[in-house]
Amino acid sequence: MKVKHTDSYYAASRNQQFDFPKLMGDHVADVCVIGSGITGATAALELANKGFKVIVLEANRVGWGASGRSGGQAIFGWASEQDTLEKLVGKSDARKLWDISVEALALTKSNINKYSIDCDWRDGMVHVGVKPRHDKELKAWYDDLTENYGYESLEMWDQEKTHHHIASKKYTSGMFDSNSGHLHPLNYTLGLVNAAKQAGAEFYEDSAVTKIEHGDPATLFTKNGTVKANHVILACNAYMDGLETKLENKVMPVGTYICATEPLGEDFTGALMKDHIAACDINFVLDYFRCSGDHRMLFGGRVSYSGVAPFNLEKAMRGRMVDIFPQLSDAKIDYAWGGNVAITMNRAPHFGRLKPNVYFAQGFSGHGIAATGWQAH
Repeated sequence: MKVKHTDSYYAASRNQQFDFPKLMGDHVADVCVIGSGITGATAALELANKGFKVIVLEANRVGWGASGRSGGQAIFGWASEQDTLEKLVGKSDARKLWDISVEALALTKSNINKYSIDCDWRDGMVHVGVKPRHDKELKAWYDDLTENYGYESLEMWDQEKTHHHIASKKYTSGMFDSNSGHLHPLNYTLGLVNAAKQAGAEFYEDSAVTKIEHGDPATLFTKNGTVKANHVILACNAYMDGLETKLENKVMPVGTYICATEPLGEDFTGALMKDHIAACDINFVLDYFRCSGDHRMLFGGRVSYSGVAPFNLEKAMRGRMVDIFPQLSDAKIDYAWGGNVAITMNRAPHFGRLKPNVYFAQGFSGHGIAATGWQAH
């Protein structure tokens, strides 16, 4: 029996379902991609479109990991802010990383349009503050991005305007970005998988890679088969599972959790969050939330560094949600789930080459919806 998708709202509302075979026997490819999230699916799509023979090996189901479970917010920048990146890599490379993040948003929207991916994309996302110190931080962030990086889609909101758009008394200010947005992450990932399949990429599920014999070509071993490939892409992120410890040691898998209410109706959710925007506060352990295409509140937060989900996850998530939106105190929770996100120590992304013909991308630290696709582009 194949592993099922986690019992999430996304899995229950996915609009495509694949049943790819298990890898059996010996195969040859130009490129073997390990992992079928947004990184792996985008890489397979881009390479197959260029005429390469691509094999994708997935340990579970396509889109099973973070790409199919996340908060679904596609946001500019990185978890490591620009002033931190400037100290890490210098102003020139920090600017390149910034440009990558903005290009990643454009690529996400382009893929949705080009491949007609039905994934409930909505424009608009706001970072919100909960205290005076946050108000100052958001204003400084806004000034840096508009003045030094020329980012023109931002707008500062005072407390009154923030409350006008988000019906919660918790927030004291907001930095709104019309260029960022949100989507149904599993349907987006499955849309990329379908496009890659149509372009000729081969996908295999229930085919965990147990060993890589590096060389030119490299040989990848699963329980029931092998793939010889001229190039390898490691797109495992928080689910490396011992395959390459040198990379695995660079990230920490951190659990994060989401609940989805029952459908609340368009008028109700429209009053909670105007214009279908998404939101995220700027606490270290943050809350993030948005309304779904079928008018549920999707509310995420909490973290677990142990990999163990909170006791009574539904109750824990309801408590956080109702603290922000007392209007939801009577709303039924239909789903509560979690998954791992790969965090780096400095919150900057980690990508490059492990060997001359082995590439990797990981450690997006919560900014993976758009950025993962760019890394594979």
